[in-house]
Amino acid sequence: MESKRLFFVADFLSVQLDKDFSQPLVKIPPLQHCEVCVIVPVRNEAQTLAATLTALIHQVDLEGQLLDPRRYEIILLANNCSDDSADIARTFAQQHPDIALHVVEKTLPPAEAYIGRVRQILMDEAYRRLCSLGRTRGVIASTDGDSQVSPTWIAANLYEINCGADAVGGRILVERVGRANLDPYARACYLREVGYRYLITELETYLDPDPHDSFPRHYQHYGASLAVTAEMYALAGGLPPVRTPEDVAFYRALVRVNARFRHSSLVRVVTSARQIGRTNVGLANQLSKWIEMGRQQQSFVVEPAGAIETRFVTRRQLRVMWGCALNGYQPSHHSLVSLAEMLGVSTQWLVQKLSQPYTFGQLFEQVEERQQSEETWASRWKYVEIEQAIGDLRLRLESLRLSWSKLQGNSTPDDLEPLKEPCPAGSLRNSGVLNPCPN
Repeated sequence: MESKRLFFVADFLSVQLDKDFSQPLVKIPPLQHCEVCVIVPVRNEAQTLAATLTALIHQVDLEGQLLDPRRYEIILLANNCSDDSADIARTFAQQHPDIALHVVEKTLPPAEAYIGRVRQILMDEAYRRLCSLGRTRGVIASTDGDSQVSPTWIAANLYEINCGADAVGGRILVERVGRANLDPYARACYLREVGYRYLITELETYLDPDPHDSFPRHYQHYGASLAVTAEMYALAGGLPPVRTPEDVAFYRALVRVNARFRHSSLVRVVTSARQIGRTNVGLANQLSKWIEMGRQQQSFVVEPAGAIETRFVTRRQLRVMWGCALNGYQPSHHSLVSLAEMLGVSTQWLVQKLSQPYTFGQLFEQVEERQQSEETWASRWKYVEIEQAIGDLRLRLESLRLSWSKLQGNSTPDDLEPLKEPCPAGSLRNSGVLNPCPN
């Protein structure tokens, strides 16, 4: 029998957001054929908005055939704009009557005039509309007013959802001209961070693979390209009420409920390289920080390769130990002490948490919070310059690629089968994972 702690058991049809939907954002009901509700938060996007909308109306399927416009709708919320964004959107809707483009203009009070709240309003409305059609696997798809989705963006999201994903993060690229015009130091930092994050993603594939998010994949789960089914949106509790980064907070909420999240390389979006954004933690703000770092001749420092590898290895070991506990196997005291020491948390605390009814996503989130409060983990790993971290990751990956090639019969990472959950103890042999189960 499947444990309720191993799989988040819920009747999706009965899960509903605890929201007041008595005042809909869009009064026109959705078309009966609608499968995807695209949401676009807009604030002073007059320079890029026409390109954003043009990309959305020229959608094709994965064979290059025009996508039936009845299968999706677009809800655009222009909030607190001081430019012509709303007029541009309304004119665009009039010029393309075959597309269901709903334009809403609002002036929100200062306490609500931030991107997290605006995206939440839009995603809640998309959820309401899909539920009104009975589409629990209908897709809420988010992008931004300064971004242009690829021609197959909707089709690729649907493909991943139909393959079993509950949510999809798209690959977000900075548009080429804007990137080329960046301050040289900021451009170098951006390119190095992309490389660094991709190396981390590959390392994770070898050390703690996700069977629902297999290689090749990327590392992004941000609002410019984020899709989720209506049922999973409700199960995760909707978009969290945070100012920013609301997209990262939502991703964490999805992980807590064991959502099958896919970082799809098929889903692609190009975004602007602007340096003045709507939040203090987004790409625009990061580009500005890198420019200032260049002026101050500051090094770009990141978490070292050793810390990243240790996190993946210990997360894998914790997952195995958690799985064994779920199946009635009592972890040995030695294995508990060893894992707690590697994680940088107290053994007593870890024993207590393993006995609680958590999903693994909830458990590991609590481990990371405990690591911060105990400070043992942070004291072990000092940040290093990103060039050093990239070099160390490459060296480690060379060894892992060779080992996997021999193990898999010269397979490439694209062909790798994710490791199965190794419990009970007999299946742990040759896995490279600490055996927490009794013999």
